[in-house]
Amino acid sequence: MIYIALLQGINVGGNNKIDMKLLKQTFEKVEMNDVVTYINTGNIIFSYKDTSKIELSQILEEAIHNDFGLQIKVVVRSIDDVRGIIHAIPDTWKNDKEMKSDVMFLWDEIDDESVLKNLVIKPNIDTVKYVSGAILWSVDKKHVTKSGMSKLIGSKVYKQVTVRNVNTARKIYELMQAQNS
Repeated sequence: MIYIALLQGINVGGNNKIDMKLLKQTFEKVEMNDVVTYINTGNIIFSYKDTSKIELSQILEEAIHNDFGLQIKVVVRSIDDVRGIIHAIPDTWKNDKEMKSDVMFLWDEIDDESVLKNLVIKPNIDTVKYVSGAILWSVDKKHVTKSGMSKLIGSKVYKQVTVRNVNTARKIYELMQAQNS
């Protein structure tokens, strides 16, 4: 089975620094196969026998703690999970100088549509959708500071998500598909 491990808060602002080559070795040490890292923010594609995502998260969190001394939350999603998320993102959404569009991968504990009740969404500014495993958010860049979603940082929900822009999310899926063929 093909999986993505999404690490929260590594190599951001000089904190929780982890070298991707060393991280790849950590994954291989705990018997993950075909390990590929993508950019420096903790996106690791790998294959492993069909195992629960919760069990995989625990294995990887422990391995990262043992090798780097860091308590890093790891969200694991299968290729099927990511396919569902990617297909829910409108084709017109992008992350560029005009538009900001993100995928907020949810911890399993809050992966339910009811999570939207905990967000400040301004309907005439924010476009927000729940899809199993993630919250999708898009806003015109000229309205980012007016967005209700900008209040997410520091909230309880924010501590239970890891965010990737849609360009990165699409590339992750592309890399997962390449491993699956």
